Amino acid sequence: MKLLHLVPQVILLSALLGSSANSATCLAPQRPFVPNDPQAAQEYANLIRNDFEIYIQDIQSYLRCLDEERARAFQEAREVSEEYGRFHGLVGP
Repeated sequence: MKLLHLVPQVILLSALLGSSANSATCLAPQRPFVPNDPQAAQEYANLIRNDFEIYIQDIQSYLRCLDEERARAFQEAREVSEEYGRFHGLVGP
């Protein structure tokens, strides 16, 4: 019976942890490698240029993912806050 005071925290924690499985996993792309040797850079210029173009596309996708995840997290936080308010309405402060 002494653990009853922990029930609200356990419920809130399980709700937060359970919903985190729905969150997006935004993975940052790796930076393109540019060799320090000018001759190597010249020799592999087409590959390096292609790596930069892929990076630019991938970083744009990554930033969109972060924006979407941020919006999702704010919406979830609003919903949890509202649920917490309803909980307090049921059981009191």
